[in-house]
Amino acid sequence: MIDLRSDTVTKPTAAMRRAMMEAEVGDDVYGEDPTVNLVERRAAEVTGKEAALFVPSGTMGNTIAVKLHTTHGQEVICDSRSHVLNYELGMISWFSGCVPRAIAAADGILTWDQVRREIRPLGPHWAQTGLIEIENTHNMAGGTIYPLRAIREICDGAHELGLKVHMDGARVFNAAAAMNVPVREIVEPVDTVMFCVSKALGAPVGSLLAGPADAIARGRLYRKRLGGGMRQAGVLAAAALIAIEETPQCLANDHCNARLLAEGLSRIPGISVDPAKVMTNIVIFDVSGTGMASAEISACLKQRGVLINGINERQMRAVTHYDVDRAACEQALEELGACVAR
Repeated sequence: MIDLRSDTVTKPTAAMRRAMMEAEVGDDVYGEDPTVNLVERRAAEVTGKEAALFVPSGTMGNTIAVKLHTTHGQEVICDSRSHVLNYELGMISWFSGCVPRAIAAADGILTWDQVRREIRPLGPHWAQTGLIEIENTHNMAGGTIYPLRAIREICDGAHELGLKVHMDGARVFNAAAAMNVPVREIVEPVDTVMFCVSKALGAPVGSLLAGPADAIARGRLYRKRLGGGMRQAGVLAAAALIAIEETPQCLANDHCNARLLAEGLSRIPGISVDPAKVMTNIVIFDVSGTGMASAEISACLKQRGVLINGINERQMRAVTHYDVDRAACEQALEELGACVAR
């Protein structure tokens, strides 16, 4: 199968499998797993933060970050299509006791002017703003990238008002590859950042939350409360280390393949997509002009050996990664064209 449903479907490389087999381990809840300790130190170095915490998933990392920066009854400002709002089972409210304040942002990229207008001070009638959250790259906007200036303006404005900024950087390594800048430069202004090693970086499990040492120490307790104490987790951290060190240099290929897909899709009658807007490894395209619902196209593609999911009745999302090469992308386009023509 040619699997373009997500970059979460990547299989660990041979190097990752060897590292997992040979990993030195201990009890991470006691802080005694040397491989976990190593990946946390490396994540802190890569992001330029004081400390980092290895967690099972990006959702857990974001959940802990929101909790670190807020108190019950506050608001979290985020984009209306953000992952923390739409795809994390309401953890902003369930775990942190906060209310999302959603802003509809062009291409998923918030500006300081938009954010500033929505900030609410403590008052007798409304929830006080507790945190600003940004997503880079932005999943449901099609892998779009925050300009460095926009990140800096949001963080400078927020910090002047005593507010923190968290970046859901699940795919921030994709942003770094596309912009040709280090990850630490992208995330330098934000207070905390979460990134996934289990997406395009290819590790089987895990994410890292990075930030100030005192915040990460408190985050370790929240991880335990959420059931994230993983004991001999070095077998997972070993693959994460390989993902951080070796995979980023391959991400440009994924971006090229995504543009190839977008250009091919734009030539299929009834499909609408702007290839110029494809910045990284995510392509969101509109199939409403085909007269078919996205679920119908998905079912047809599956019969023809291609997996692509719909995100609603009219839109679908294809995500490139290292387990799908250029030839496979070309084959996927051929099969999709055949489904639509039929």
